[in-house]
Amino acid sequence: MAIPALFKNKLSLPVICAPMFLVSTPTLVISACKNGIVGSFPTFNARTQDVLDSWITEISTELETFAKLNPDKPTAPFAVNLVVHPSNTRLHNDRAVVKKHQVLFVITSQGNPAEVVEEVHQWGGIVFHDVIRAEHAKKAIEAGVDGIIIVTAGAGGHAGEINPFALVREIREFWDGPLALAGAINDGYGVRAAEILGADFSYMGTRFIATEEAEVEADYKSMLVTSEIKDLVYTDTFTGVKCNFLKPSIARAGVDLKSYQAKTLVDLDLGESNAWKDFWSAGHGVSGIKDVLPMTELVQQLKNQYQEAVHKPAFSNNGS
Repeated sequence: MAIPALFKNKLSLPVICAPMFLVSTPTLVISACKNGIVGSFPTFNARTQDVLDSWITEISTELETFAKLNPDKPTAPFAVNLVVHPSNTRLHNDRAVVKKHQVLFVITSQGNPAEVVEEVHQWGGIVFHDVIRAEHAKKAIEAGVDGIIIVTAGAGGHAGEINPFALVREIREFWDGPLALAGAINDGYGVRAAEILGADFSYMGTRFIATEEAEVEADYKSMLVTSEIKDLVYTDTFTGVKCNFLKPSIARAGVDLKSYQAKTLVDLDLGESNAWKDFWSAGHGVSGIKDVLPMTELVQQLKNQYQEAVHKPAFSNNGS
């Protein structure tokens, strides 16, 4: 499976720090890229096109300078995430900013990426599209995407419901291009396992929230450290799309989860709480998060775990 030239000699691990709503900022993106991990952010996080323009300028300038001063270190490219669903009223203007900067790596979500693919290819960029089902992957491939991101069961945020073992193998039956896997990957062992399964990249989000560079509330990070899988709820009650939320964050916002799960979105009243802002997301990998680390230390930990997994002896039935 060929890896795009954009990533050649620029990664310390085959990992993409996923674009996370209200979490991914230039600080997190830059720190990931400086450590050889692809950083990304959704355009929605930049509240206006002017802010989006300044963010891309800041990230590009900082990474270009770092790469020149550190030629012996892999400096990963960054990605901008565009939601291409028709309901996204700011898509046209966001695309104009992405075009202005000729961003080389674009991640598309929730819709038909064909127009974005055609546009990004004009300046030599690549487009990965995220999917939760094989039929979605086929449509994205028909649209000309360069890579597929599979969001499977256990992923943070708006996750799919299909087991990664099944979905990766199903998509590999008809797609031999770049493939990224999302779903409960939070350490180097998971990164290696994803490769063995057939993925070229691991698409990790939750673990990177528990870093010093993630600009979120300290309580959010603490909650990730203390939570287990049992502390998650997978529901469409609050956003209309099934999403993994941390139960303690819902309780923290003063909402009785049990009573609201029985209601519909039509009559849902959260009072002063905002599901997008006050209810915190996490994936099944949360149970493996034991501390909040600087990005550099976390990436080194991931690398050590990955190397250990690579060199672990294969199964032997002779008792050795």
